[in-house]
Amino acid sequence: MRFKTSDGVRLEYDDSGQGPVVMILSGIGGSRVIWRDQVSALVDAGYRVINIDARNQGASEHTKKGLRISRHAMDLREICEALDIHQPILIGNSMGASTMFAYASLFGTQDVAAIVDVDQSPKMINEPGWKYGFKGEVTWDNFPDILKKPFGKSTYHKLRDETYAVNKKAQVEHPYDPALNLPFLQDHASQDWRDVIAEFTCPFLILAGEKSPFFDYHYAPEVASLAAKGEYQIIKDSGHIVMAEQPVAFNQALFKFLKENDL
Repeated sequence: MRFKTSDGVRLEYDDSGQGPVVMILSGIGGSRVIWRDQVSALVDAGYRVINIDARNQGASEHTKKGLRISRHAMDLREICEALDIHQPILIGNSMGASTMFAYASLFGTQDVAAIVDVDQSPKMINEPGWKYGFKGEVTWDNFPDILKKPFGKSTYHKLRDETYAVNKKAQVEHPYDPALNLPFLQDHASQDWRDVIAEFTCPFLILAGEKSPFFDYHYAPEVASLAAKGEYQIIKDSGHIVMAEQPVAFNQALFKFLKENDL
């Protein structure tokens, strides 16, 4: 399905099922098809799933407009308003989680049922007192240069053949442009969302990859403790793309969280 933002950018999304709304956002350079195992499980369990390609991601428009995390959060807000969605469950991997942090910063969490962070530290820059930034090596001095380089492999565990095939097809059909999106990546990486997380009023779950090449999973308990209703689980034998690398373990943890919070 297609949505046009207030600044005229075309976003593509899928809207499947009926019931409580789950909104999904992928990580930078990713496509919404990577969530196939979660979408099918959620729809079968009686949820309505809205799975979004952010601007400059997947099949959505590639543009120089709005290359900042706050604009991504506004895109999410505008989709919610256009579809008359209230109390969504927000699930985001990597940059998608940061978009949800930005959403909470702008609009609060009173109208959010829950937030699920999939392997995203709230602070990408490492500095004294914070060692859980990107790869443990990005600092204020080097981050503009490091972000210009390829990130390297994001996974630890092999994806299922079906998931790999549909994701590869999406990448070929809609190749990601890292140079075009670099200003956004730099804006995303410069943020610190810990104060925002401390104000969450909704249930908050972190699902971190034990073998993530991007973030030390030990960030999860520290960040979960900031939120009044925060919790975490480390998914074993998983890298950064937790939901696709270990879909069974991921779905078990997700549905346990949803059940325990009556969502």
